[in-house]
Parts: sequence; structure tokens; C-alpha cells
Amino acid sequence: MIDHPKNVVLLDLDGTLTQSHPGIFASVAKAFEALGRPVPDDEELHRFVGPSIMDSFRRNGIHDGPEMDKAVRVYRHYYSDVAAFDDPNNPGSKVPGRLFNSVFPGIPEQMAKLRAAGYYLAVATCKPEPQAIAVCDHFHITGMVDGVFGASMDTSRLNKDQVIRYCFDHIGYDESAGDNAVMVGDRWTDVDGAAKTGIGSIGCRWGYAEPNELEEHGATMIIDTVDQLAKAVDEYFNRR
Repeated sequence: MIDHPKNVVLLDLDGTLTQSHPGIFASVAKAFEALGRPVPDDEELHRFVGPSIMDSFRRNGIHDGPEMDKAVRVYRHYYSDVAAFDDPNNPGSKVPGRLFNSVFPGIPEQMAKLRAAGYYLAVATCKPEPQAIAVCDHFHITGMVDGVFGASMDTSRLNKDQVIRYCFDHIGYDESAGDNAVMVGDRWTDVDGAAKTGIGSIGCRWGYAEPNELEEHGATMIIDTVDQLAKAVDEYFNRR
């Protein structure tokens, strides 16, 4: 539980804290290959970063049922379990897709500024929570935040608004007691999830958003570079 009032900064993981597309693309390709389907082009693969994996598969014609079950199973096998890809941070080693990844330069410094300012920091991601925790542990993000919250391994908690509410329930967030929050993320899923839970959003252009995506979905604020993050959070809460 947290003290009140509290300013909570929710941070997306893929495309906001980490440059995660290499491992996601590679794992998605394995899933399509296992189904005997053509792998989506690079433009479509970029759309896999942010939404739940099931939503992304559906958008590409994978039907619920045995086909979806197989796609998700193969994706998670390569993303989480088997060391099949070259480690960009340790040449010569192999890693699963979730570690075929890197932290955006400048993120640790910005997180340190936010923590020093007294914000409650929480990762809020549509990635299944065990995967998110493993990624955050590996890249030392866990020590930068107060909590890591993600989707469930089943279908009960998939979308960003569900993850936000799950986080709020866990930390005892109470708007009536003066608590306030903002969602920081790079995709429409972050902006829409924030809106559905009644909080504002800070859109990040360094991630995987398509042109005008953040504007079209009504992000409260939009920033271009990592070094603007802490200042933007301060500005957001100063306006409340």
C-alpha cells in the first residue's frame, strides 16, 4: 500500500523503456512459420509492439481456437524459453526473444530523476507479467521502479486499461484521497488505456508509434526524446 496523496507514473515497457522489437519480430516470425503462413512485412511487424499478442495475431488473420493457441504457444516458446537468438549485449551468446533487447540510452538517468522527485514509479505493460519481470530483472529496470505490473498468462487481463486497474488495485491507488497518475507510453494502447481509466498520458515518439498515432488518439502530452521525460512528468503534475 502507498501513502496518500501520491503521484503515480506508469511506464510502458516495450518501446518506452526498452528497444524490444528485435526479439518480438524474431519470435513472431517463428510463430507464422510454424503455422505455415507468410511472415508479415516489417511495417506490420512494428504493429506487434504494444498491443497484446493475441490482438496482433487476430489482426493478421489468426483465428481464435487451435490456430491461435499454437501461434501464442510458439511465440512464447521462442520469446521466453529457448535461447535461439544472438545476444546484442553479449556477442557469441544466445538469448530468448525477451532478452534480444536493450534499454534505450538515457532511460536510467531519467528514472533516477523521477525517483528523486518522489514519484511512485510502476511498469505497466501488456506483456505477460512473468515475462515483464524477467526482462526488468535482466536489464536492471526492477531496481529503478517501485513495481512491475503486466498482463495475465490467461485471457483475464490483456489490455492496457486492465493492467492499469490491476496496478491501481495492487498499490491502493485512491483518487478520492488525492492520488493522481499518468501513463507514459509510445503506442495508442497506452493513450487509450489511460483514457479508459480516467488518467492522462504522455506519448513518446522514440518508440513504435506510427505517424500521427499519438495525436489521433489524444495523448495529453507528446515528447520527442528520452531526455525530455522527467521534465514532462513534472509539467504534467504541476498542471493538475
